[in-house]
Amino acid sequence: MPKASLRPCKDKGCPNTTRHKSRYCESHADKREATRWGVWQQQKGSDTQRGYGWQWRKLRARILRRDNYLCQVCLKQGRTSAATQVDHIQPKAQGGDDQVGNLQAICRLCHSHKTAKE
Repeated sequence: MPKASLRPCKDKGCPNTTRHKSRYCESHADKREATRWGVWQQQKGSDTQRGYGWQWRKLRARILRRDNYLCQVCLKQGRTSAATQVDHIQPKAQGGDDQVGNLQAICRLCHSHKTAKE
C-alpha cells in the first residue's frame, strides 16, 4: 500500500509536513486528540455507558428476528429492504423507552432520514 502524501501541518505557521490523517505533525501531536472528533469520541462514552450494553444487543436481536430482518418503514411504503438497525419509534429523548412496542427494525437509509427529521 502506498504511503500517504506529505501535507503541511494544520497548526498555524508550522513549517513541518506530515503523513498523519489528522494533518498535525509530530511537534503538534497533542492537538490531534483535541480535534472536534476526538473530543466528541471521548465525551460520548462507551456503548454500555450510553445504555447499549449486552441487554440492548439481546433486545436488538429479538426485534430484528420479530420483524424478519425487514425494514418496517420501507414495508409501509411498499418496498422491501433488509433491516440492519433497530430504531426507537418514539425517541428516548422525547420520552420513549426500550419497550418492545416502541422498537422497530429499520434500514440504515430510513434510520438516517428519520433521525435527521427528529
